[in-house]
Amino acid sequence: MKIIFIRHGQTKGNEEKRYIGRTDESLSQKGIEEIKNRLYPDVDTVLVSPMKRCVETAKIIYPDSKYIICNDFRECDFGIFEGKNYDELKNDSDYQKWIDSMGTMAIPQGESHEQFKTRCCNEFESIVKAFQGTAALIVHGGTIMAVLEKYAVPRSGFYSYQVKNGCGYITEFENGQLKIISELK
Repeated sequence: MKIIFIRHGQTKGNEEKRYIGRTDESLSQKGIEEIKNRLYPDVDTVLVSPMKRCVETAKIIYPDSKYIICNDFRECDFGIFEGKNYDELKNDSDYQKWIDSMGTMAIPQGESHEQFKTRCCNEFESIVKAFQGTAALIVHGGTIMAVLEKYAVPRSGFYSYQVKNGCGYITEFENGQLKIISELK
């Protein structure tokens, strides 16, 4: 099965480098233009996070396709960090503890890395069992990193799979592993 991972287009929160997880933001004008100016591969199936930024991205890239909402592909719940950026958080002791843990500690009133990764990977496993052919997953940067950290070969860390808005990876899923064929830039 060929799987195309695409991070949603840019939002105002992305432009301001904010932690945007559960906030249901639309694409910014810049994000819309960037998506419209890129070429994306044809696919058989379009699977999408329920968040506006992902649904809007899907409608721009694949306007004639029906898409399937995958609720557990939502971005991480950033709890008390939601909507804030580094400058607003740098003196917060809870934020510093989270940073010192390399993001593995549970975010106060939010998710831990393991909770988030488990949720995303369980959704991914249900998809690869249910679909064949070529699928686009229009999701969040964190979702892409969580799935690739677990399934990509050769193995690498969570943050090594960071991807810019509107970009992603073309992969092949076989025998429980994802082989990265190329990057979408």
